[in-house]
Amino acid sequence: MREPFVLEEGKSILRLTDWEADFPGIVAGFTVRLGGESEEPYGSFNMGLHVGDDPAHVVANRKKLAEQVGMPFEAWTCADQVHGNRVCQVTAGGAGKESLADVISATDGLFTQEKGVLLTSFYADCVPLYFLDPASGAIGLAHAGWKGTVGRIAEEMVKSLQAHCQANPGDIRVAIGPSIGGCCYEVDERIMTQVRTSARNWEPAVLASTEGKYMLDLRRLNTEILLEAGISRANMLVTDWCTSCRTDLFFSHRKEAGPAKMTGRMASYIGWKE
Repeated sequence: MREPFVLEEGKSILRLTDWEADFPGIVAGFTVRLGGESEEPYGSFNMGLHVGDDPAHVVANRKKLAEQVGMPFEAWTCADQVHGNRVCQVTAGGAGKESLADVISATDGLFTQEKGVLLTSFYADCVPLYFLDPASGAIGLAHAGWKGTVGRIAEEMVKSLQAHCQANPGDIRVAIGPSIGGCCYEVDERIMTQVRTSARNWEPAVLASTEGKYMLDLRRLNTEILLEAGISRANMLVTDWCTSCRTDLFFSHRKEAGPAKMTGRMASYIGWKE
C-alpha cells in the first residue's frame, strides 16, 4: 500500500494527501521535527507547550504550521492530553493555542462539524487517529498511547460521531498516523494483561515475545478496535512511518528521552478551511 502521509518538500509537514485530494477544503497531516524555532532538546519544530520549551518558540512554531496549511492561527485548538479515552465536541476554535491556561481539560479526543477550526494534538511516539465523516463533514482526532488504545478511545470517537453527528460507522474514514512501530515498542506483562482484554483479535498486534517481553504494534491494535467499532477496512489508511526508527524526522520519547529528560512533540492536525 502507498504511504498515505507524504512529506511535502520545503515544508515541515507530512500531508494526508488522499483526503486532501478527495475532500477539497480539508487540511490534514502530521508535523516533523525540522524547520522551527525551538532549541535543543526541543529542536526545532516543537509543538508542545507542556514539555519545558520556551513558550514563545512553541507559539512561533504553531503559527508557522497554521501558515503552511493555510489556516488562521486563531483556528488552532487543542486539549490537555492525559492518556485517557475522553472525547469532546468542539464548537469554536482557539482553545490552548498560546497557553496551557485555556486548553480543553483532560481530553484525548476532539471532534467538530465547524469550518475554521484546526484540531490539533501532540505526539512523541503515541498513535494519532484521524476521523472524517463525509456525510456530515465531521472531523476528529484521537491521541492513543497504550493507555488510550486499551481504553478504546478509537471506539469512543466512533460512538461520539454516531451520537452527535449521525455518522454511519461504515462510512467514516480513518487514518492512523506516524507513531512508534511494533519494530521498536517493547512492553511487559503488566501492559499485555490489558492488551488481551482490549480487543477480541489482539494477537496480530503482538509481533514477537520472549521471557515476559512483547513487541507491540499499537497501530494494528487500534485497527482491530476500529474494525470492531464498525469501521470498514476499505476506509482505513495506515502509515508505515515509525517515530523511533526515524528520529531524523520525528521526536521519540521512547528512544531519545526516557523518564529523565524531555523532548519535543509533533502535532497531528485536521480542519476545514472556511
